[in-house]
Amino acid sequence: MHPAFSVIFLTTLIGAGQGLFLALYTGQLYSVFNLVPVQDSHTFYGYGSLLALIFLALGLLASFFHLGHPERAWRSAAKWKTSWLSREVIVLPSFMAMTFIYGLTHFIGFNPVLFTISDVFVVTLTLLVGFLATGLAFLLFLCTAMIYACIKFLQEWATPLTVVNYTLLGSASGFTLATVFAAYAGTQLVSFYAGWAIILTAIAFITRVASLIRNARIKPKSTMTSAIGIRHTKIQQKSRGFMAGSFNTREYFHNASEALFKSIKWIFPLLVFVLPILILSSGMSTNSFVIFAMAFVIQYAGLIAERWFFFAQANHPQNLYYQTI
Repeated sequence: MHPAFSVIFLTTLIGAGQGLFLALYTGQLYSVFNLVPVQDSHTFYGYGSLLALIFLALGLLASFFHLGHPERAWRSAAKWKTSWLSREVIVLPSFMAMTFIYGLTHFIGFNPVLFTISDVFVVTLTLLVGFLATGLAFLLFLCTAMIYACIKFLQEWATPLTVVNYTLLGSASGFTLATVFAAYAGTQLVSFYAGWAIILTAIAFITRVASLIRNARIKPKSTMTSAIGIRHTKIQQKSRGFMAGSFNTREYFHNASEALFKSIKWIFPLLVFVLPILILSSGMSTNSFVIFAMAFVIQYAGLIAERWFFFAQANHPQNLYYQTI
């Protein structure tokens, strides 16, 4: 498939925003149980939520560049009963609204106690809002990934690993971003977030490699014979049959050289997984903002390459008919 950079930036930016929010809420939950120090609501959770919203808004903005008629974008939510894209269009602004409420309640210090559970666990307003936003974050991961995983004839996408990888990669980048934010704010949660970022990145490495191995072993369900309807043992295409390009040859094939395609397959694991883990590990001894920022920038650059490869690797069955470009 032809990778659209608007979709690449959409999925990677909102993934980082979702992961950052999950990191913030995880830190608050740990502080409730006195596992990590309590952070200042106004500066840490308030500004942290703002940073998450910025990434979500940038991702939403990138999506408009993929639309032929942006003024009709509202219509994309009409088929929510059957379309994962429509569900994503509904869940994304809903999650953004809950993230805004979560950050605002922390920022203004409005956090009343709502109820207690067994006289031990005190549920405040921010905990409840954060819980609802967490559910929307995971639902958004599901909707975004299922847009591709539900397409059965694109065998590289049609696997539960697509949902798992979208969730883990977004979470890993978000926790790395949370490490950068914690280091900049000078909090005591730097090692906490860095440790979780390393764990999530390592798990994501395992699942992404599993998807690469799976896709390398795929046997296409269609063949040249079935594509053109000619029953012969030896068929070789010499020409695509016309001089100019078409929508089919532009949108269903990445048009990159084989050397570039193979190099990105080896480059993105290094940028997304190996280097960030090494940099995060080295930065935990110094809590250096610059080192952690470097880890996030490298990882995000790798995610762009990873998402490009994700789209480019999908082999549309129509390419059997247009083998000679």
